[in-house]
Amino acid sequence: MPTRTSAGITQLLERWSNGEENARDELMPLVYDELHRLAVTYLRRERRQHTLQPTALVNELFLKFSEQERMSWRNRAQFFGVAAQMMRRILVDYARAHYASKRGGDRFCVSLKNIAAFGAQPDADLLALHEVLNSLEKIDPDQARIVELKFFGGLTIKEIEEVMGIGHATVEREWKLAKAYLKRELTRTKAPA
Repeated sequence: MPTRTSAGITQLLERWSNGEENARDELMPLVYDELHRLAVTYLRRERRQHTLQPTALVNELFLKFSEQERMSWRNRAQFFGVAAQMMRRILVDYARAHYASKRGGDRFCVSLKNIAAFGAQPDADLLALHEVLNSLEKIDPDQARIVELKFFGGLTIKEIEEVMGIGHATVEREWKLAKAYLKRELTRTKAPA
């Protein structure tokens, strides 16, 4: 059952979709805490010396949202799915810039400890994860989207069902297959040549 806040978020998203910019401004305070929580989770997976802070990541996300001309928003779950995708891109861009400036120096690491299937491999390079997700997207776009929504967006299986318009069993099955693929490919990229 949607909460009062969830319903309010959906209404504001609909107004924003209809071109009301003030709806976006009203929305941001309602979603800030959840976005900040996601940012904290992402950055916990990063290297210890990471200079980007959760508040800065959320602010960068807000800037990206403000650059969007028109978005077609359906609901809260879709919004957080898009936010997760944008946060991932911000972190990857940040990692690429840092990596390029170091000319092969420390790469950002993202912890995969919270995903049971990755338990044997606690740290994966964010850029390697991004590359593996891109390769998965070419093979199976739905699996890649599920990983993005679940791992990066923190969405529940039910919320993923909503965003993608597919059934519970399908989301569960595709999530398991995607985790196995990621584990295999990330292990392969970490193996010495």
